[in-house]
Amino acid sequence: MSITATELKMNLAKYLLMASTQDIYVTKNGKVIAKLTSPYQDKVGIAESLIGIIPGDVSLNEVKEERLSEI
Repeated sequence: MSITATELKMNLAKYLLMASTQDIYVTKNGKVIAKLTSPYQDKVGIAESLIGIIPGDVSLNEVKEERLSEI
């Protein structure tokens, strides 16, 4: 769900409750500036979803070097 910063200020309690079941993206001037999420979400499930995202023929060091070179 996406809401404006003004909407969040006006209905903070409502969105805090909603954040326990879904991510809330806060926008300002049309750009996402924050994300409300539950601290109790399934972190194991998130980690498992990332397994296999790096191709088998690429080492972690190669990926790290590539990311650092972009900075």
